[in-house]
Amino acid sequence: MKVIIESPRSPDDRHPADRHPADGQPADGNGEGWSFDEHDRTLDRLAARENFPVATRLLPARHRAGLRAVYGFARLVDDVGDEAPREQRAKLLGLVDDDLDRVFAGRTPNLPQLRRLAPAVHAHRLPEEPFRDLVRANRRDQVVHRYETFAELTEYCALSAAPVGRIVLHLFRAHDHRPVAASDDHRLVAASHDNRLVAASDDVCTALQIIEHCQDAGEDYRAGRIYLPGEDLRRFGCAEDDLARPVTPTRLRGVLALEAGRARDLLDGGAAPLLAGLSGWARVAVAGYVAGGRAALTALERGRYDVLARRLRPRRATLLTGWARALGTEGGKR
Repeated sequence: MKVIIESPRSPDDRHPADRHPADGQPADGNGEGWSFDEHDRTLDRLAARENFPVATRLLPARHRAGLRAVYGFARLVDDVGDEAPREQRAKLLGLVDDDLDRVFAGRTPNLPQLRRLAPAVHAHRLPEEPFRDLVRANRRDQVVHRYETFAELTEYCALSAAPVGRIVLHLFRAHDHRPVAASDDHRLVAASHDNRLVAASDDVCTALQIIEHCQDAGEDYRAGRIYLPGEDLRRFGCAEDDLARPVTPTRLRGVLALEAGRARDLLDGGAAPLLAGLSGWARVAVAGYVAGGRAALTALERGRYDVLARRLRPRRATLLTGWARALGTEGGKR
């Protein structure tokens, strides 16, 4: 898969959906019809609905706190973009952007999710750009509601999913294996290693996003969005309103099986080099994410891709078995 990394852009040439419409808005912590505080109180419930363990208790407290803070931010941005009153979303995303300004300037943010994130950013020296990309992805969601090709969908995932994996690598310092005093040759080797880890992480995160798109196809349609590529829907003879049916039509199950197969290829292709390049707690955490994705794929297959009749969720036993297998058989540094 081609890994898409957006180059920095000036404010004037940004995608229209990425522009900051809320400059000058007060960051009061809440918007009309939406409460950041109330959302923050639901974090544990939201995390329990994920396909994978967000911050397993196997990890040391410092890593668990960092992962929970990053998850809280990502979940907040997604839910503002999906669930807040439509006319308020741009403003609310602007409040999040304003608080990111404060975090990376060393000032105290206003929102509870950003106040929790700030210590993790500074303790782990997390980069700013992946957080900005997550906000950009949700701005784009407000104006782009369909994707014609799988390639277009993976470009979107480069903003909406891959940044989370990059943040996780930084949190575990897995992005940086350079010796303190390295020759130029060693630096080149280390940089190449870092790039391979990032590319593998991007593929894993893209796969996890596509799996969720398959699971949530009906919910997304009701929200006015379709993340199944248009050309694939037509290829299988599907109409968009097939996504509104109470039971998934056979033709639509074919599309879902196709996308799930692509996700599996990305997941397996990224997991092998990623897990082989990680060690310690980073490997434990990432193996859990990989296992969660595979368990979700198994759930889709077991449910014959009938995602409209019920949510096809992974079984805990399948996840735990896959987690142990990933840790035991997919390489990794000792």
